[in-house]
Amino acid sequence: MKFQDGQTVGIDLGTTFSAIARLNDDGEPEIIPNADNRTITPSVVLLGEGGHVMVGPAPERVAIEDPRNVVEAIKRQMGNKEYFVVYQGKKLTPEFISALILKKLRQDAEKRIGPIANAVVTVPYYFNDVRRKATQDAGRVAGLNVVDIINEPTAATLAYAWQKGELGRTDIDTFEKTILVYDLGGGTFDVTVVRYTPTSFRVLATDGDVMLGGLDWSQRLVDHLAEQFKRKHGDDPRESPESMRSFFQECEDAKRALSSKNQVPVTVYHRGKTLTVSLTRGDFERMTADLMQRTRDTTELVLHQASVDPKGLDEVVLIGGSTFMPVVEKTLKEVCGRTPSREMEPEAAVAQGAAIHAAILEAKHSGTGSRLGAAVRKRLESIRAVDVNSHSLGVKLTDPQDRTRKVNHIMIPRNTAIPIEKTQRFVTTSDNQQRIHVYILEGEASDPNACTPIGDFQIVDLPPNLPKGSPVEVTYRYDANGRIHAIARELTANKAAATQVVRDMGLDSKGVADFETLAQQYTVD
Repeated sequence: MKFQDGQTVGIDLGTTFSAIARLNDDGEPEIIPNADNRTITPSVVLLGEGGHVMVGPAPERVAIEDPRNVVEAIKRQMGNKEYFVVYQGKKLTPEFISALILKKLRQDAEKRIGPIANAVVTVPYYFNDVRRKATQDAGRVAGLNVVDIINEPTAATLAYAWQKGELGRTDIDTFEKTILVYDLGGGTFDVTVVRYTPTSFRVLATDGDVMLGGLDWSQRLVDHLAEQFKRKHGDDPRESPESMRSFFQECEDAKRALSSKNQVPVTVYHRGKTLTVSLTRGDFERMTADLMQRTRDTTELVLHQASVDPKGLDEVVLIGGSTFMPVVEKTLKEVCGRTPSREMEPEAAVAQGAAIHAAILEAKHSGTGSRLGAAVRKRLESIRAVDVNSHSLGVKLTDPQDRTRKVNHIMIPRNTAIPIEKTQRFVTTSDNQQRIHVYILEGEASDPNACTPIGDFQIVDLPPNLPKGSPVEVTYRYDANGRIHAIARELTANKAAATQVVRDMGLDSKGVADFETLAQQYTVD
């Protein structure tokens, strides 16, 4: 990790909104407002004419545009090689679209604080290695030196403990607190249990869903109104992208209004026809009850995996814009037996935590951190973090019970504290085997096809006449920086091979450079 000359920031690259922050000279994490003087920027990209790109346009502007020129919720597509948007004859990947959002955040912030070089970018805990690499690539395309990728609940915990005045304090009595961070954003969901002291914090367990968020609650309203409209007028508005955009905006507004009101009227239009309905909060909660139940199930699972009694929690912290829905607070009160804390600003905490993490790295980096005072630097340098892996790491093996099929044998289970090293012994599967091919898998399923392959390597030229069942030793190591190391050794002849997975999927150096050049051709505002 090398820091470049320039400001260091933390960025929350969100599904529906994004934000950028830094630790100010007084050691306080502050959101840097955008050009509209807002602390959050919609993660919406409008692809205009002549290479003119607008990031974060107002809903009124989006409503009059061709839906084919509007890209939303791109975070849900990160790492998806099959997804692209065609613009000016070029295929724009999720990494590139995300880079345009990051470029906008950077441009606006630089007008206030000067040149920005380094950034920590957040991701949901449940992002796999491919999605993390895509996020890293997006930052590089935007011209940022991405010094780390941090998990959103970890960032939120940093912000919470720092702003409580409890983190990095060597001058106060040692204590230990256990908190649950419930993060329901626009497009993703995470729940994490963290234990921390003044000088350290560690994640005990985490789980989540990268395809569950406020967008899904809004979509339920859209489907409900579309069915009502079809029933009344015999015309299905879901066949019209323009009408669907209008429906979605009305439903998004209604969802937000129902957080403070028990009933709201909603009027939608399609092909000159109108439908007005009165929605109650009870109706909305009933039609989305299964979505809420999914977050409840995950919360209870994580508490179980962390071996934490809900009554033993010191705090339940809400993060993410979708936690404004009253049913969230009600559900967590039922599960945890306490009213969740709203001390943190849900839409700002993740970016603030990323800024704190960036400052910690900067303070510990030789020759940097001079902008901050000595007391703040000392506080940052005293913090030690222990994280966990969010996905299991396995090796593809032949099933000993059925030699015609392969299985994923988990070497390092998810929610294991990192860094970690695990060694296990296996055997060759046939006589006179010439090579051993090791496939590294990420995922919990026993079926390798349901997991993500993230690397492979081979031991070749095994000794002749090697008998079936000869011992092979495999070691997996997951370091604190998220790098995965794998070593295999055939013990009879002591032949070995190894690999290091450094998020090697996604764009290569040339791909990043090509996209950097393309991004410079577009005017982003």
